[in-house]
Amino acid sequence: MNTHYALEDIDQVAKKFAAYVIGHSVIAFHGNLGAGKTTFIRALCHQLGVTGNVSSPTFSIINRYVGENDKPIIHIDLYRVKDDDEAMNAGVEECIYSGDRCLIEWPERISFLPGNAVEVFIETVHETERNIVCKLPQ
Repeated sequence: MNTHYALEDIDQVAKKFAAYVIGHSVIAFHGNLGAGKTTFIRALCHQLGVTGNVSSPTFSIINRYVGENDKPIIHIDLYRVKDDDEAMNAGVEECIYSGDRCLIEWPERISFLPGNAVEVFIETVHETERNIVCKLPQ
C-alpha cells in the first residue's frame, strides 16, 4: 500500500488501511518527528471502534484503548525509551507479544520487534499532505 493523502482525507485513508492490515496485530509506524504518526494512529483507532480520547503515550509509553467488540488496542510510543531494558521494564515486550493489536511509534528504538510486524512509513510531503507506505510481512 502506497498512498498520498491530504490530512482532510485521513479518515478515509485510515479506513482503507484498517482493511489492508486485517489479521496483523503488530503495526510499526516510522516517520520523522511531526510526520503525523500519532494523528494517523488516532484516525485508525477511531476506525477500529475506539470512541474515547486517543492521545500520544509519549510520557506514559503505553496507552490502552477499547475498540470494536471490546477488543484491546495498545498504543506504544518509544520516542523517550533509551534501550531495550527500559522498554521491557515498561511492559512493551509483554504488549507486543500479547496477541492484542499494538500500534507502535518509533519502533526502531527497540531490537525485539517481531519479524511479522507490519512496517508503515509516513512522510511529510507538504504541510497538509502526507505519503504513507505500508509493507506487509512476507
